[in-house]
Amino acid sequence: MKWTLLSHKELWPLFHPNLLLIQVSSLMASTISSAVFSYTSPVTFNRKTKRGSVSVRAEGGINPQIRKEEAKVVDSVVVTELEKPLTAYCRCWRSGTFPLCDGTHAKHNKETGDNVGPLLVKK
Repeated sequence: MKWTLLSHKELWPLFHPNLLLIQVSSLMASTISSAVFSYTSPVTFNRKTKRGSVSVRAEGGINPQIRKEEAKVVDSVVVTELEKPLTAYCRCWRSGTFPLCDGTHAKHNKETGDNVGPLLVKK
């Protein structure tokens, strides 16, 4: 069997003009409705997210006083240079020894009902 490629001028008369219009309008309608649904849908369909999980966004600042003159507080640690086999790092932003944890989160949790704890890094 021999295949022949047709140019658009040869191919165009094979389609009925009204049929082509219906196909294009149908395609446009389905594309537009999909776009509107995905834009307006409040639910994100992500299978990697656990069901029942909640994302919380804090209003105002989380960091009350630590290095406020910096645009972003960033600390890095070289694990091989840690002195202790287990080191606790603050996640409540209230430690007097930040970035190390001094246990201040216990008072914060009692006052606010929060459940924040330290990040433990093992050597």
